[in-house]
Amino acid sequence: MADAPGMRGERSRNQNGRLRDTRDDKHVGTLERQYNRDFGVRSDMHVDTLLEETGMPSVSKLIQSDIGKKS
Repeated sequence: MADAPGMRGERSRNQNGRLRDTRDDKHVGTLERQYNRDFGVRSDMHVDTLLEETGMPSVSKLIQSDIGKKS
């Protein structure tokens, strides 16, 4: 069951109802599995390091980009 139209799966929310941010210490391998991507880095790299290396401001912008998309 999806959380909202256009979203994949259910997302955790704060007490005020806003969606929680993705933790920066999440591993890249988790994102690769969730979104069927291959960023070409070690799967145990932290997401904040990947964002810094790619110049992306957020995980959502990274996922919206073509970076790591499988053909």
